[in-house]
Amino acid sequence: MIDIQKMETDIVDMLKTVFDPEIPVDIYELGLIYEIKIDEDANVYLKMTLTSPACPVAGTLPGEVEQKVKNVSGVNEVYVDLVWDPAWDKDMMSEEAKLTLGLF
Repeated sequence: MIDIQKMETDIVDMLKTVFDPEIPVDIYELGLIYEIKIDEDANVYLKMTLTSPACPVAGTLPGEVEQKVKNVSGVNEVYVDLVWDPAWDKDMMSEEAKLTLGLF
């Protein structure tokens, strides 16, 4: 039996190593990850967005996220669903991200 809570923590830690190239904050703290689901077979479903549909890494960032999460110990398959609804805005960022970017 897999430890889903530990796996989710490991996935979040891995997501914190992925950065939007235009913003010096990782995608998790930016609030770009909307949902993480892990099934009993250790398959991972991620719902994510980007800061805008015109983001220059729209074609590559979801693939980078998929590859990094696949490297988490115990993860089987990874499915990344890129969504635009709800649209991302700066209020989705963590307090840490807002501090880093001076948005207070």
